[in-house]
Amino acid sequence: METLTFDLNKKGGKFKILNATNGGPWHKRHTNDQYRSNFDSYKAARIPYSRNHDSGVVGIYGGPFSHDITRIFPNFDADAEDPASYDFACTDESILCTLEAGTKTFFRLGQTIEHQIKKHGIIPPPDFKKWAVICEHIIRHYNEGWAEGYHLDIEYWEIWNEPDLDPDDSANKRTWAGTKAEFFNLYEIAAKHLKNCFPHLKIGGPALAGDEEWAADFLAEMRKRDVPIDFFSWHVYGSTPDKMIKKAERIKALLIKNGYKNAESILNEWNYVKGWTDEFVYTIQMIHGMKGAAFTMACISEAQKCTGIDMLMYYDTRPSAFCGVFDFYTWRPLKGYYPFQWYGMFYDMIAEISCESSIDDIYTLCGVDKNDKVLCVLTHYSDNDAAGAKSVKVDFGRKGKYEIYFLDEKHDAEPVAITDKLELTMVNNSCVMIKEV
Repeated sequence: METLTFDLNKKGGKFKILNATNGGPWHKRHTNDQYRSNFDSYKAARIPYSRNHDSGVVGIYGGPFSHDITRIFPNFDADAEDPASYDFACTDESILCTLEAGTKTFFRLGQTIEHQIKKHGIIPPPDFKKWAVICEHIIRHYNEGWAEGYHLDIEYWEIWNEPDLDPDDSANKRTWAGTKAEFFNLYEIAAKHLKNCFPHLKIGGPALAGDEEWAADFLAEMRKRDVPIDFFSWHVYGSTPDKMIKKAERIKALLIKNGYKNAESILNEWNYVKGWTDEFVYTIQMIHGMKGAAFTMACISEAQKCTGIDMLMYYDTRPSAFCGVFDFYTWRPLKGYYPFQWYGMFYDMIAEISCESSIDDIYTLCGVDKNDKVLCVLTHYSDNDAAGAKSVKVDFGRKGKYEIYFLDEKHDAEPVAITDKLELTMVNNSCVMIKEV
């Protein structure tokens, strides 16, 4: 039996925002027809931010009449200064419903990915400055009450999504139909205009799909043009937490190299992916089960320790194949819901406690509250489905009584014992929460 040791006298920093998501609650305020809702469960997870990218493909959020710039401002030839040129209703509803769940919107200014044969919204706008002015008025609607709007204090405004997904010579672009050079121009014009209008807000992007050479070129060019970047957003999918952490370190190094050391590094799309082709069906099966839940908890645990990650936003909690949090049909919590709910409890902790020892494939998260009571989550995760169980002893350096909760194939984050003896046997792909009483 191996031991995990925590020194409760060595208090670290606070817990970061790591249970944010793409997608809000599945809930309609304006109708009770065929009523289902995950509103209460979503709210209970204390999700601080919901990124609204890809939300427009889901009817629950307003369908194709919401979020994208081409939906909010459907006629590009219209007057950008005229409130009548804008259609805010469905986007309003989605943002307000999400806010009622205690979750702020992380607003993606751009377009939903387009997999269809003919592209529409991802085609570069004909006038980049006018596009920036349209975005300005969207911000004014939600933050300054413009056009019968609101005062929601939405802080994060992200310019576009995954412009690097397909190379310039691709015949089937899905996110940005222009060239890399054209995107650099769009970003420069939009970022400078929006930051000039709203110096107190966080303007960033570009939600990098994964091309780190593209990212290096982008950051170097933005630095050369003196473009402000409050946050750099990026994506990664994989089957080990280590892939996420190593990429975060490389992204942070790029930011520092190009003079953006103070920019937040926000990983705002991530999930378990074994493969995108032959292994894709297996991937989806795992996302929806206990393996996906353990992967999620392991990644969150490692991200808390990683200086290259300031925020995580899981992709996703909208009704989709990538949602391992809620069942597509019943809207009830899946195994993958509980890591988000458990992490929400760490916002009540005043300090992180680092583990002073390590065990292969065991991931730890630990904190203390204002009364010095311990909250700790252990995760046994391995991408090797044949990995065996681990016997673990937990040493907090003092005696106490602890509630033990199991999240595994047989338990849905249920209390199983109150004990003063912290010796556990954990099967692969399982989580344990230890809460001092």
